[in-house]
Amino acid sequence: MAELDPREAQPILFSVEDGIATITLNRPHEGNAISPGMQEALEKAWHRVQNDNDIRVAIIKGAGERHYCTGASVGMLRDEGEGALLRNQTNREANRFSPRQCEVWKPVIACVTGLVAGGGLHFVVDCDIIVASENVQFMDTHVSVGAVGALENIGLSKRMSMGGALMLTLLGRGYRMPAARAYQLGLVDQLEPTKEAAEAKALEFAKMICGNSPQAMALSKRSIWYAEEMGYSLALDNGWELIKAQWRHPDFKEGPAAFMEKRQAVWNPDPDARV
Repeated sequence: MAELDPREAQPILFSVEDGIATITLNRPHEGNAISPGMQEALEKAWHRVQNDNDIRVAIIKGAGERHYCTGASVGMLRDEGEGALLRNQTNREANRFSPRQCEVWKPVIACVTGLVAGGGLHFVVDCDIIVASENVQFMDTHVSVGAVGALENIGLSKRMSMGGALMLTLLGRGYRMPAARAYQLGLVDQLEPTKEAAEAKALEFAKMICGNSPQAMALSKRSIWYAEEMGYSLALDNGWELIKAQWRHPDFKEGPAAFMEKRQAVWNPDPDARV
């Protein structure tokens, strides 16, 4: 029996402090590439983020200096057994590593430092707020190795310009989009000069988020993400139903009361709480 590589013992790191969960992709020896072990660990982590009422927001970042995430692990791509398994699965069955794929409705911030390539782009297109350092580069190599760029590439076309998404997709490994250009096109929301500054800004944003109503944020997030899958009129109808749903939650009364009494609101983290 092969001895386990000690570097694979913790494919992700997970910590919680003051309502903020921090998830770190922890395979720097392979560019923080997604292995089966990492995917399993990420699915469990996202499940905890969604279901632990003490967690208000999550930050996901990469270990090391050079890479954020470089997509699927080479070992996984070469594994014929893994490939056969994936061929018999639907998208939702096979891909369970990003917050969107795991239906996380709490806010998620991607703190991006280093190279993002291939499947690593899922964390950029599937998170809510993208904070990046100026040294970041984005690349998609699917077509350069004879593979189809589709899932994360569709996400790119929603998150940025169609032309930018097609540049990344069709130029393959010959093109790396710099962070400044990604910021211009809307793929990056907040651009910081260094890794340290990006991490500090992501934490600052997370602390701001912790001051808001958890349920109001979850329903607001649903309204915006669902609008990407609906026509405008249907999205507005869905948004109206989500607005009305919040009227029955204690936070809908607590927010105005705290404002009038000039005090900090005491939010109810239970999404099923009713008044």
